[in-house]
Amino acid sequence: MSAGDAGTDYPPHSLRDYALLADGYRGALIGPRGDVSFLCAPTWDSPPVFSHLLGGGGLYAITPLDTFVWGGYYEPGSLIWRSRWMTTQCLIECREALAQPADPHRLVLLRRIQASARQPARVEVRLDVAADFGRAAKAKAHRDDEGRWTITSGELRCRWTGAGDARVTRAGPLTLHLEVPAGAHHDLVLEVGDGELPEPVDPDSAWASTAAHWRDIVPGFEQSAAPRDSRHAYAVLRGMTVPGGGMVAAATLSLPERAEAGRNYDYRYVWLRDQAYAGIAAGVDEPLPLLDEATAFTTARVLEHAGKLAPAYRIDGSLPPKEEVIDLPGYPGGQVKVGNWVRGQFQLDGCGEMLQLYATAGRHDHLGSDDHRALTAVVDTIDKRWTAPDAGVWELDNAWWTQSRLACVAGLRAVAGAVGAVDATRVLGLADAIMAETSKRCLGHDGVWQQASDRPGVDASLLLATVRGALAADDPRSLATLQAVTDHLVEDGYVYRYAVDGQPLGEAEGAFLMCGFAMSLAQSCAGNTVEAYRWFERQRAACGPAGLLSEEFDVRQRQLRGNLPQGFVHALLLECSLRLGRSGPPSQGGFGSR
Repeated sequence: MSAGDAGTDYPPHSLRDYALLADGYRGALIGPRGDVSFLCAPTWDSPPVFSHLLGGGGLYAITPLDTFVWGGYYEPGSLIWRSRWMTTQCLIECREALAQPADPHRLVLLRRIQASARQPARVEVRLDVAADFGRAAKAKAHRDDEGRWTITSGELRCRWTGAGDARVTRAGPLTLHLEVPAGAHHDLVLEVGDGELPEPVDPDSAWASTAAHWRDIVPGFEQSAAPRDSRHAYAVLRGMTVPGGGMVAAATLSLPERAEAGRNYDYRYVWLRDQAYAGIAAGVDEPLPLLDEATAFTTARVLEHAGKLAPAYRIDGSLPPKEEVIDLPGYPGGQVKVGNWVRGQFQLDGCGEMLQLYATAGRHDHLGSDDHRALTAVVDTIDKRWTAPDAGVWELDNAWWTQSRLACVAGLRAVAGAVGAVDATRVLGLADAIMAETSKRCLGHDGVWQQASDRPGVDASLLLATVRGALAADDPRSLATLQAVTDHLVEDGYVYRYAVDGQPLGEAEGAFLMCGFAMSLAQSCAGNTVEAYRWFERQRAACGPAGLLSEEFDVRQRQLRGNLPQGFVHALLLECSLRLGRSGPPSQGGFGSR
């Protein structure tokens, strides 16, 4: 169907209503009407084949024909989603997943419609394949003698099985009215690739291997503060990480952070800082595979780019394309942009977080010779560039950002204590020099860290200085900054990054969920276990039914804002849950050692 035809029947939903299907190489968003309205193929930063979410072409929907109310849930510790509809006639479920193990050149989208034991399930199925935001030539569809559809759109080749009775409508899509007998199920399998497709997929085998894959890779996290949410956060991070490679910052592009504010970004790339957050979380207790993958991807980029390290890369290690605006309506309130201008920035704080990642791997004896070489190169980069302005954690104009320097101090001290091959004297000396100059330039008269040397006012990212070990939790600067963030950047249990141009909180942007989890960690470091749990519970409750979290949260409207899901938010959630789990419930006393 064309985007216009689909718009009447499948309008966009609030972000909290979407679930994620992902297999490491790509991800799809699926809404309450069973509408897969965003999916890039064959990999994360490829042009989308379904872009209805952004006002483009392409949609794949399975929707009850009778009036219904919607629900859904993930099978434990997986990204296998079950859409669940209670109609006026019966209960219908649709099991949804991107098949595992995954192939970088071919995605397999599994959908199994399951009828209740008492009544048949009546659904309408629509498939509209529209490569490159729908800008490619109209898709061509052909049905073979066995009822399988072959579809070509642009450079993509697709195969759809289980829909032999589908018909091509005048508007373009394949449409099927399907009745599944009571107690039975019906499989639909969509394959999308950038070359010749191999033999058709057997649904039973694909479902079995996919379920086994998730069982094998997601730990139980039984000792964490929130085992179910820990498993889910890890599954999300796992789903956003290329097997053996990088983790994209988010699964989507151009979902607005603020209506009509022009803040729409493409986050389908690997931010080294975000990858470090995920690796650090994956190494809090036992060293999970995400730690090794984060380390390997980081090391490869550092050794390849040396002193010209960029903040973000494509999953193949190349730089993101330059930012470009696509002429589409966009998700309501935004515009469609692909590429990211961050390719030209330098973010000093990322170097400090990379050292934290190496320190985490070092504590588990998971560093190789290349990792040691990369670690030394990161230290050299800090040594050469810490005195110059950088873009900082929030990717703003170049300035002498306080958090950037404190992140480096923490990272230097961490590797000096955890990595035996490091020249500890040199590294600690550099850390002391940076701390001394930062205290001279960036500490306000009230003893609070200010945002930058020339920018007064506190910044919530500064909570991480104590969490990561730049200075002690009982240091007067730590205590004063924690109090200042609480006094000036908190509204209704959520934390804002900083006060924007003196505007009231919530006027210019939403609260940042990552900052709320950082507050939880900071409170725990200060020995305030009850407060740490309170902040943790408040942040993780911001999600919708699928348990996904975006970058921002509109406190007043209780809505998620920005790209979904945001990897570093789930990484901080996981880290909080694991660290709080060490201390036990608040009634059992203090927070355990880091």
